[in-house]
Amino acid sequence: MALQDNVCTLVPYFTVQEGKMDEFKALGEQMVERTQSETGVRFYGFSFSGQRAHCREGYESAEGILAHLENVDALLKQALEIASLDILEVHGPASEVDKLKKPLEGLNPTFFTMETGFRR
Repeated sequence: MALQDNVCTLVPYFTVQEGKMDEFKALGEQMVERTQSETGVRFYGFSFSGQRAHCREGYESAEGILAHLENVDALLKQALEIASLDILEVHGPASEVDKLKKPLEGLNPTFFTMETGFRR
């Protein structure tokens, strides 16, 4: 049975400064630990390729994303001192994406609106 799909994903890619990967990974571990207590998160974790880092993250709704960003704000600011945010995509249904446009505008994301799909 298909459910209404309000799931939103953030798709950030970072380039970590040379010699700062261990520090970035430690901040990532702290973000993972802090995120585990969030009720609106579906999945969350970091993956790496050379100096590149990606945070794979999904939320029940736009509200989940906003709560998460508030929860990890200080850690994210520290991460952005040693890494650049090269790409940030936001994916979700139009009703949820619209809720994120104003609050996320400072991060300069690309918004993708889901038009077809299903959720189990």
